[in-house]
Amino acid sequence: MKIQFFGAAGEVTGSRHSIQASIGGCNRRFMVDYGMFQGGHEASVKNIESLPFPPKEIDFIVLTHAHIDHSGLLPRLCAQGFAGPIYCTKATLELLKILLPDSAHLQLADAERAERKKKSGKWHGDIPVALYSREEVEISLNQCVALDYGQIVEPCNGIRLEFHNAGHILGSAIAILDIEETDSPTKRCVFSGDIGMKGRVLMPDPAIIPHADLLLVESTYGDRLHRSLQETEDELVEVISTTMRSHGNVIIPAFAVGRTQEVLFLLIDLVRRGLLPHLSIWVDSPMATAATHLTQHFFSQLDQQSQTTFEWFKNNPEAMTLRFIADVEESKSLNKIKGGAIIISASGMCDAGRIVHHLANNLPYAQNAIIITGFQAYGSLGRRLVDKAPTVRLFGEEVLVRASIHTIGGLSAHADQAGLLEWLRGFKGAPKSTFVVHGEPKAAATFAASIRDELGWGNVLIPERLQSYDC
Repeated sequence: MKIQFFGAAGEVTGSRHSIQASIGGCNRRFMVDYGMFQGGHEASVKNIESLPFPPKEIDFIVLTHAHIDHSGLLPRLCAQGFAGPIYCTKATLELLKILLPDSAHLQLADAERAERKKKSGKWHGDIPVALYSREEVEISLNQCVALDYGQIVEPCNGIRLEFHNAGHILGSAIAILDIEETDSPTKRCVFSGDIGMKGRVLMPDPAIIPHADLLLVESTYGDRLHRSLQETEDELVEVISTTMRSHGNVIIPAFAVGRTQEVLFLLIDLVRRGLLPHLSIWVDSPMATAATHLTQHFFSQLDQQSQTTFEWFKNNPEAMTLRFIADVEESKSLNKIKGGAIIISASGMCDAGRIVHHLANNLPYAQNAIIITGFQAYGSLGRRLVDKAPTVRLFGEEVLVRASIHTIGGLSAHADQAGLLEWLRGFKGAPKSTFVVHGEPKAAATFAASIRDELGWGNVLIPERLQSYDC
């Protein structure tokens, strides 16, 4: 069996892994995830690159969850000739119906905006490329096969697939594939996808997997520990209370799927417990609005505490003002609010969507606060804010950063180093091969060392992009 890494190797985005195996005398190839690279010009170049083999040679795809860095190039792959099934959980498919059309829309809008500015002489550099159309999104969605957690299917003879809850976002999954190669014992291959933090709000704990011959494990936060939930709540209360007293706005860039719903839960719960007063919250993201409604549809998949808190708000709607914004003009009207508002908007890394407009209008004023709640990839606007850039370029103009910037890592949907190690301790023995992926070089190297030192596992590898291994 051969595995090759086409993304999320030495970086966090662009998850896509190819597996080849000889089964019953036939060469089979499948891929786990097919995500988009995010963060700057280099990511755009990699998104355009073609695979070194025809997409029609791929038998099927296993999708661990709906986030764009795992799913975002599926429509492009299908348009290039991949015609097989895409296996995912039921909630993931429903999220894809929200995320992928929005991705296509944003790409087209960015390309059209750049073309207009170029004609007027206001655009310098390459024009963004729309990677796929809305029609190509629909084709890819029709290729999806939705499964329940724990349901076992055979994508082809000699391969069995099963999903278990990864506790990361709604529908997120750990993928288990049992592969019966010709003249070889069955190999169990486990792909962690993105692993959630045990005991965090909204999602249940990630499932424990007892055995793997080959393991791919993420390492997004493999070199650090998150703050405790208590510390996170204390900081959130402090930032919001201070900003409201200063008559400023709080701007929260948040991933539309998962993070927005988690932030909402925390704010509702803090008001419920009397730690924050009545709040005025605007969720300005059609995608986040749709994802929130979808979360309500899959209510039973949330943890019990979250179910209880949302039920309380349903019975006490006057406790806070919560508005979901869909209309573009209504979104623009939020720019007139000079204080007292909490605006949650996408994208989470601040590189596209309505959040860019809210940042342009709020960054120049010292009474405002920006709360960063998730991982910011190298090259992204969010990363520049976290790194304390004095100015940022928005819509072709330099914008002063006078608002306070707060990074609240305890809200991450990814497990930290301790959480990842705890999940790995669930294996009853060391896998024959463990690949550390989905982490920047320092995080991956630190986490790989901790696996070797603390768990005593051997053959822990950090693949580079395009590198392949025989397993």
